[in-house]
Amino acid sequence: MLTSKQRATLRSLAQTLEPITQVGKLGITENFLDNVNNAIEKRELIKITVLENSGEDVKEVGEKIARLLPAEFVCATGKKLVFYRRSLSDKVKHIEI
Repeated sequence: MLTSKQRATLRSLAQTLEPITQVGKLGITENFLDNVNNAIEKRELIKITVLENSGEDVKEVGEKIARLLPAEFVCATGKKLVFYRRSLSDKVKHIEI
């Protein structure tokens, strides 16, 4: 569980990130989760876009993805979601929060 200070730090780091993928009309599939899981393992902090045609609430999508990965759901800003999970790999530059 992230503290509010950690969440604020991650939010500020995420401002410069580009979304790596998007949730569309197919919703959250196994392939989507595999791709997001691989990306978060390599980067630790990722941003995802929820498209209008998904027909789902943005925060609900964020909470569902966080639960399925597992990862920390940092925030939802507009249609953008930010997730964090500390990588187990030593090759990754870890984010200090």
